Amino acid sequence: MTERLAQLAYEDLAPAVRPLADDILKISSAALGGPYNALLRSPDMARRCFDLLDYLRFQTSVEKRLNEFAILIQARIANAQYEWWAHEPIARRAGLPDAVMDALRQCQRPAAMQADEALVYDFCVQLSLNHRVPDALWQQAVAQMGEQRVIDLTVLSGTYSMVSMLLNATQVGIPNGGEPPLQVMAPEDIRRQLLA
Repeated sequence: MTERLAQLAYEDLAPAVRPLADDILKISSAALGGPYNALLRSPDMARRCFDLLDYLRFQTSVEKRLNEFAILIQARIANAQYEWWAHEPIARRAGLPDAVMDALRQCQRPAAMQADEALVYDFCVQLSLNHRVPDALWQQAVAQMGEQRVIDLTVLSGTYSMVSMLLNATQVGIPNGGEPPLQVMAPEDIRRQLLA
């Protein structure tokens, strides 16, 4: 797979775009790579996306372990190799168990989830694969998480679906020719296995 966009260099950016690049460089483990390489081609949109991603990653009401789990769910659903590669170590540092990540990587519902992880899994999988959540699941999520956290989780899921699409459309690879972490699966197989 060949990346479709040449990597932008900081010195090649227009002076008006460099403050945004400076903000990205403060928080991005990928420097100006990953999704930012594509987003910077549309600087006004990139600023808006950056601000949203900054909130969803670092200021959200959702606990970091659950937030990163939700991002990995999106990566698995979309076969988004780079997204999984970038977020698995962050999820691990946030306390998401390897057994949960390993099962999800294999496109299986993790068996050993804590109650809050199971709720996030069910909510994100239903929302992403069916574009809605059943009433009982919504009520359970609001009762256990509160409205703000459920809304933040919903927007996170949608936003990282967009990030997955951006990474896949531009064919962002694993840095330094690293091995892709996910087996690429057909959407119908992913759907069948994650909803099982």
